[in-house]
Amino acid sequence: MQRLAFHFDPVSPYAWLAFDALPQALEGCSYWVDYRPLLFAGLLRHHGQKGPAEIGPKRDWTYRQIAWLAQRQGSVLQMPATHPFNPLPLLRLGLACAPAGTLPNRRVVEALFRFVWCSGGAEAQDPARLAALSTELAPLRDPQGAEVKAELRALTEAALAAGVFGVPTVEVGGRLFWGLDALPMVAAQLRGDPWFAGPAWDEAAAPRPGVERQG
Repeated sequence: MQRLAFHFDPVSPYAWLAFDALPQALEGCSYWVDYRPLLFAGLLRHHGQKGPAEIGPKRDWTYRQIAWLAQRQGSVLQMPATHPFNPLPLLRLGLACAPAGTLPNRRVVEALFRFVWCSGGAEAQDPARLAALSTELAPLRDPQGAEVKAELRALTEAALAAGVFGVPTVEVGGRLFWGLDALPMVAAQLRGDPWFAGPAWDEAAAPRPGVERQG
């Protein structure tokens, strides 16, 4: 049985779609998943980037594409009233549902995603809704406590150190697979596709120095 790390932030619709598709995409494979929350904004800040929803034309395309992808794979996806939004309360709540030093299980992670993407367009930052979700999940620790906050920072920093630059990212066998459309590659690696056993993986990413933009 191979161990996967699923790096996610519930602010990302692609992360929700990948989470929902994962069991079917990896059907027949032997694996275990560690669900690793991180702050997507922390990745963007580190790499000096804006999120897709922060660039007008890219935002429009993103929202159209995820709507099409959702209906294509049979997943529910309803845009929250505000997007992007601050996902910190959800990330911390998820971690607080697990004992110190451990990770949230799939049931908790699914509840976080569904709170955002399957709630009929409700506001993901609504205090009353967040309070109700917290009551439902019954966290073991204080989501606003220093311990949980430190764990989320550490998970984000560990993801950056591993080379994670976006969500969703699946990590398996020391390799990173980014995006919903990478799930077939994950399945291929788990099934022993010979492409992954040879030099192709490293050769494809060999440096090719080119023009560097100034300023």
